[in-house]
Amino acid sequence: MNLNLDRKIAIVTGGSSGIGFAIARRLAAEGATVIVTGRRQDALDQAVAALGGSAVGIAADVSRAASLAALYAEVQQRFGRIDVLVANAGGGVHAPLGQIVEAHMDQQFATNVKGVVLTVQGALPLLGAGASVVIIGSTASMDPGPTMSIYGATKAAVRNMVRSWVTELKGTGIRINILSPGPTNTASLREAFGAHAEEGLAFLTGRSPLGRIGEPEEIASAAVFLASDASSYIHGVELFADGGASQA
Repeated sequence: MNLNLDRKIAIVTGGSSGIGFAIARRLAAEGATVIVTGRRQDALDQAVAALGGSAVGIAADVSRAASLAALYAEVQQRFGRIDVLVANAGGGVHAPLGQIVEAHMDQQFATNVKGVVLTVQGALPLLGAGASVVIIGSTASMDPGPTMSIYGATKAAVRNMVRSWVTELKGTGIRINILSPGPTNTASLREAFGAHAEEGLAFLTGRSPLGRIGEPEEIASAAVFLASDASSYIHGVELFADGGASQA
């Protein structure tokens, strides 16, 4: 299986921590020049130092078209193209019905839906035949569970947007797929549960057919597969990397 990404130019949004950083690290290990983005330059600097090699960190807010336009202008000037785009930036807020506030909805839809649209649409002029777009979804698109209704709604929206985009990209040679992780052992997952982190992790572990949650490196392996020529005839799928939880 050819996962070689030598001389590929890859962008990972939200690439300074968690799943995004794991994907960036694996892309770099396979030979890609990786550009990681995020809103905090200090976090990006730390990520770039850890990635080493030819990694680059460029601050950008995916919910703002002007910020992404500046990112892509710099990428075009420095690299001329994008071969791999990983739209990973996103997040969720736990809130049960009755406690959902406007800020919860605005924040999650701005990043998880609007941000994906702006990220992919802005990259189009730099994507050519053979380019791969990987959008990080979530099993919450099918089974959000208690307190995650808004987050699940944003991920379901992304799935349906991609169904349309597959047709709209006909003839371009650009592939687009969704990678939907199940619960994954990241700092953001623990932070989402707040003071109930251990309870929450135990609940998620109990639901897993494999008896555990995922590791960021496992999600990264699937992302690199979708980014590489090994998946050259895979287009428009939603790949669940969840230990079988979505099928249980």
